[in-house]
Amino acid sequence: MRDLRVDSYVIESLMPDLVGHDRRPSAYIVYLFLWSRTHAVGHKSAHIALVDIAEGTGLAKRTIQQAIAWLEHRKLIAIERTRATDVGSFAVLTPWSRHRKSSPER
Repeated sequence: MRDLRVDSYVIESLMPDLVGHDRRPSAYIVYLFLWSRTHAVGHKSAHIALVDIAEGTGLAKRTIQQAIAWLEHRKLIAIERTRATDVGSFAVLTPWSRHRKSSPER
């Protein structure tokens, strides 16, 4: 098992925002999963099928689709696909980092 480094903003601000305010805990789970496949391993994006996200999170595929739509709406992820049915390339965005001088990780 590897260590997972997460920006403190993800825990201190994003979690209460997505889970408490937006009432979308599944979006937070999907965000963390995508973070673990991108930022945590030093990649800007990752090609991941919805079925792999489902297996990795324990969430239903439809729940993942809704979470992804919400995260994209909130501009927390960007998705590239050549066709609607293709496996997506997910980039996890950190809009808060451009508002801070430094982004310490934990």
